[in-house]
Amino acid sequence: MVIAKAWVLKKHFDGFPKTSDFDLKKIELPSLKDGELLLESVFLSVDPYMRPYSQRDMKEGDIMIGTQVARIVESKNPAFAVGTFVVGNRGWRTHFISDGKDLHLLPSNWPESLPRSLALGTVGMPGLTAYFGLLEVCKMKPGETVLVNAAAGAVGSVVGQLAKIGGCKVVGCAGSDDKVAYLKKIGFDEAFNYKTVKSLDEALRKASPDGYDCFFDNVGGEFASVAINQMKKYGRIAVCGAISQYNYSVPQKGPYVQIPMIFKELQMEGFIVSRWKDRREEGLQALMKWVVEGKVKCHEQVTEGFENMPMAFIGMLKGENLGKAIVKV
Repeated sequence: MVIAKAWVLKKHFDGFPKTSDFDLKKIELPSLKDGELLLESVFLSVDPYMRPYSQRDMKEGDIMIGTQVARIVESKNPAFAVGTFVVGNRGWRTHFISDGKDLHLLPSNWPESLPRSLALGTVGMPGLTAYFGLLEVCKMKPGETVLVNAAAGAVGSVVGQLAKIGGCKVVGCAGSDDKVAYLKKIGFDEAFNYKTVKSLDEALRKASPDGYDCFFDNVGGEFASVAINQMKKYGRIAVCGAISQYNYSVPQKGPYVQIPMIFKELQMEGFIVSRWKDRREEGLQALMKWVVEGKVKCHEQVTEGFENMPMAFIGMLKGENLGKAIVKV
């Protein structure tokens, strides 16, 4: 008999999440049936999307949504061998049973030297978000200028590095001097701390006086309303996230984007990475190759212990992480 631990949403978030909004439960798992597997989570992801999606898709008492790298510890399915590592989307739990249909095997050519936790970050959903957002939504071209906010996060840090590989000038902003130093270290041409500049408008103009061809927006809110006025004609904006707005209890008004969009003939498109699920392998192989070659550098903020999942999630929403926030069970 296996007893799984799971974090459930005790109470829907009102404003910023609190540890009291979560409850740790124990769940007795049944014996395996033919075709089933028992899996043990090794690494779990905490991501900004969990905040709005929990409000939209979850009921109080549900297990918190999320993805893990898990190891198969028992198998009655000939397609999955014991000891194999997979990526699952089974929420905040230490163990779970699956029929295998909802699992993704790590790429067969995954190098031993590469931490498997990267399958939740740079060589996983955040990396794929950067890859397809830049290629398919921004349609970046060599010689263009790309702006990305939340640039030291799991998605933004990959966006900047992929744009450099694509021959672009890259401007990023982040919320601390340490993060800005990290952005410079991984190849951003310009980077600034949005919390300490006197004027966001002036900081953006100084970083790229000619404006921006592509804007990869993870933040929304005031930043987006300022940045949209500095887009070049025919610029493209990929709306990936709106973390500045996730914790408001009362919906915010504005900004109003129509005038700059009309006069500059801009394209602005929201996207979710699952749109390109049929090209998942293409994206993962490209990202893994660049990581192995050292062209894309990865940084993980690792929290030890399943009991600390809520703390890691809240810290990530507060911007305490550099790169991808991961929990190691």
